Amino acid sequence: MQTATRSLMILVAGPYRSGTGDDPHKLEANVRAMNEVALKLFRAGHLGVTGEALALPLLETAGSTGPGDAAYEEIFHPVAEQLLSRCDAVLRIGGPSEGADRMVARARARGRAVYTSLDDVPAAR
Repeated sequence: MQTATRSLMILVAGPYRSGTGDDPHKLEANVRAMNEVALKLFRAGHLGVTGEALALPLLETAGSTGPGDAAYEEIFHPVAEQLLSRCDAVLRIGGPSEGADRMVARARARGRAVYTSLDDVPAAR
C-alpha cells in the first residue's frame, strides 16, 4: 500500500447473493469475506464498511424472511447506496455481482476512487 494523506471510508463491495442459491452458509461466507477485507482496511488506517453490516440487522428487524422478499427489496440495496454517498472510495472484491458492480458504477459517476485490489489502496498515515 502507498501512503495516503488521510484515513478514508471505503465501501467494500463484493458478492452477497451471487452464486449462492441463497444458501445461508454461502451468504455468510460472502459476508465474512467482505468483513475480512474491511478489517485489513482498518488495520491500514481506514474505515472499511459494508452495506451488509447495516442492512442485515435492519432486514431482521423488518421481519424479512429471506433474500429477495419485499423487505429485502426495500432495504438491502438502498442502504448500500446511501452508505456509498458517504464513502470516499469503493474496493470491489470477489466474483460476479450485479449489486457490487452497481456500487462501482455509482462511485465512478460521483468521482470517487474505485480500487480492485487491496494492494492499490493507499495506507493512511
